Amino acid sequence: MGSTVCAAVSADPELELAGAVDPSHLGETIEGVTVTERMPAVDVVVDFTEVDAARENLRWAAENGVHAVVGTTGFTAHDHELFATIFSDSNCVIAPNFAIGAVLMMRMAELAAPFFDTAEVIELHHDAKRDAPSGTAMLTAERMAAAKQSWAPDPTEQHVLPGARGGTGPAGIHVHAVRMRGVVANQEVILGTTGQTLTIRHDTTDRSCFMPGVLLAVKRVVSRPGVTVGLDALLEL
Repeated sequence: MGSTVCAAVSADPELELAGAVDPSHLGETIEGVTVTERMPAVDVVVDFTEVDAARENLRWAAENGVHAVVGTTGFTAHDHELFATIFSDSNCVIAPNFAIGAVLMMRMAELAAPFFDTAEVIELHHDAKRDAPSGTAMLTAERMAAAKQSWAPDPTEQHVLPGARGGTGPAGIHVHAVRMRGVVANQEVILGTTGQTLTIRHDTTDRSCFMPGVLLAVKRVVSRPGVTVGLDALLEL
């Protein structure tokens, strides 16, 4: 993802790629920039790492007055509270998914939720993803639960295989995570009520789909005080 972000930033006439950080690729050159292990002097830092590294990176950004755009998932509610406290001299945008289609999928699921009795979220990701369920799946369930607090109970009484019904998320909405080679990032939300079902699905075929959202966040973060969670806030959905 890092190389894709670097290429997108470098290709945008309104932006300049000022540096690239990756301890496992020190000295390599990407888009004319040498990869280092320390943050260079920048206005905005883009973080697509893993959650422990991201926590440290965001502390550095806040302490140095650097704006941050974050695509890393796995943050806790405590993390968000901390970030809201430390980002006083600079701003931060955290989005579990930068694909505009995925953001629209979440919004549509949220709008549909009050009209259905049952719902399940199924997310599919590549086999190198470490966390499950994905941040997008959890945010989808949270937003649906906020739109409708009461759902029909799960009728399952016998679990032939433990875990077959997935994880139980907010308001009892079941969330299923698939990890499979050949997949990038897909998700579907299935809602059901008497005599009908509604399926809302978003598929990605290449990581380039995330770049319009990343570039939008990089350009908008300077005018969004504090911490903004979710790309939908920038799209004004």
